[in-house]
Amino acid sequence: MSTPPEQPPSPPQQPVPAPQDADASQSAPAPQPPAVPPQPTAYPYPNPQSPPPQNPYAQPTLVNQPAQPMPQPQPMPQSANPYAPQPGYGYPPVTAPPSGGTNTAARAVLWAAVGAVVASAAWAAGVFLTGGFGDKADLRGYTAPANLCSGADYSSFKEEYPVDDSSPTKNAMKDPALDESVCSLSLKKTGSSYADAYLSIQVDLHKKTNPGPEFTATWKNYGDSHTDYDVTPVQGIGDEAYLVTQDTSNGSTTSGSRYATLAVRDGWMTYTMYYSAYLSSYESDTNPPTLEEVTGWLKSDTKATLQQLKG
Repeated sequence: MSTPPEQPPSPPQQPVPAPQDADASQSAPAPQPPAVPPQPTAYPYPNPQSPPPQNPYAQPTLVNQPAQPMPQPQPMPQSANPYAPQPGYGYPPVTAPPSGGTNTAARAVLWAAVGAVVASAAWAAGVFLTGGFGDKADLRGYTAPANLCSGADYSSFKEEYPVDDSSPTKNAMKDPALDESVCSLSLKKTGSSYADAYLSIQVDLHKKTNPGPEFTATWKNYGDSHTDYDVTPVQGIGDEAYLVTQDTSNGSTTSGSRYATLAVRDGWMTYTMYYSAYLSSYESDTNPPTLEEVTGWLKSDTKATLQQLKG
């Protein structure tokens, strides 16, 4: 019998690792590279590619910038006088008074009040001396009659215009601030059917305000505000008087006009008498009065009327 061939020995068996749980392999974290510390940067804001913060309303945090404390408001300096002018508002800075104890501020306030009182007293005295409000009306005894047509004197015009006006216009007003009386007359030559000239008279008693400055401005400068008028100061009637005249006849006796006004201020009383004539109303064989004649009549009758109004 033949002997079977001898079998070669089997290689040694390698140990087989135990099977891993599938869930455990999925939950195990993958190895991470070592963390790199944040690098300093000159851009102080977050990386625009970085994910937004969890809170959509949160403010972005500055990168690598240490938190700075918020500045605290500084208290405003207190003045000893809360009503005193503060620096920076058009006034000189207020300097601190010399140290003298707790009464120094009180004395400063006291002197400020005393200065205000003195300034107010000086202002009031200046108003009183220069004729401001509170002055007593200086009427010089004048009155404003209800009928100035019968209370005024215009006798100087009677020779040229002898016919009386049968229905003159008269007005009067009395008020706590002003008394006023006005008269308007038509002047006629003998035989004239219509008025040859006109005469108006007015007196005003200013009982609340001094008319002086406005009276002067109105009449002294009348030629500046009206064309072709001559203004002449008149002495010897009231405190001040002005004669205003105009002649557009150019030497003619049948065309043009002549105008003359005498304005007077005596204290707080003002008075005007004015004359106007249209030469076309005159007959061709008569000569109208000249301006020299008319201004003489105005002066004479104004003096007489002012005497009567003082009655």
